[in-house]
Amino acid sequence: MVVTGGSGFVGRAVVRALTERGTPVTIVDAQEPPESVRGELVTHVAGDLTEPAVREAAVITGTSAIVHLAAITSVLRSVDQPAETYRANVEVTQGLLELARQRGVGRFVLASTNAVVGDIGHGTISEDLPLRPLTPYGATKAACEMLLSGYAGSYGIATTALRFTNIYGPGMGRKDSFIPRLMRAALAGDGVEVYGDGAQSRDFVHVDDVVTGILAACDKQYTGTAIIGSGRSISVLELIDAVRAATGAPLPVTHVPAKNGEMPAVIVDVAKAGRELAYSPSVELTDGLRTVWEDFRAITAGTP
Repeated sequence: MVVTGGSGFVGRAVVRALTERGTPVTIVDAQEPPESVRGELVTHVAGDLTEPAVREAAVITGTSAIVHLAAITSVLRSVDQPAETYRANVEVTQGLLELARQRGVGRFVLASTNAVVGDIGHGTISEDLPLRPLTPYGATKAACEMLLSGYAGSYGIATTALRFTNIYGPGMGRKDSFIPRLMRAALAGDGVEVYGDGAQSRDFVHVDDVVTGILAACDKQYTGTAIIGSGRSISVLELIDAVRAATGAPLPVTHVPAKNGEMPAVIVDVAKAGRELAYSPSVELTDGLRTVWEDFRAITAGTP
């Protein structure tokens, strides 16, 4: 099985889960995989996926499935560099799908996003909404979903696009998203800045639940889209309270002016993933945040 981006935050967790099953894995990533995911079942193909030779070296005849996690995921970067984002996201996905067609790979799982439907305010996001992305990032993922549909319809490849919400968990120490910033503030005894009133809400899903969803998609022959999240949206202020409970840190809040264009809410329906993939999120938020806190403390203490 091929896992693109297998050295990254989610990729490492997926590779560990697959090798624990006894599944041989080829990681395709410019970065060397950490010691925690190396072993006799793991092969690393180093390089940039925009290079056809790198893709061809990874997807060989006999590959059972491709889990495509690698992408440019920064919305701001996609706005600044739309052409680069198109190459890294759309052209690479098409190249991998074409190799899957040529080499008889029967399963393709894509990491997608709910940004493909744009901003629907406080409405609930489901797979039935039309594709209306508002950024180059969201547009590239929408294009990738269409490519998956086309290759499934024409060539019989079972393709699943998993639309993830905000993923958190151990291993995100190098990220600069809100939960890692909260953890760093807790370690330092600092406060945090909150844009606006802090009532904006998001769905946070633990990486263990994401891995469960990816493995289910690999195992089943479902073709289509499925939202993978916790199914529960919380406000920024509620998230800070949960981090306080997980860390014991006071985390004083300073409110600063809201950013223009920030979505007021991300509320998702995970029922389809339950029906099609038997997906059921199991990690409660505070418990999940404790796993992140333990990881951050271990890193600070120099524990491998």
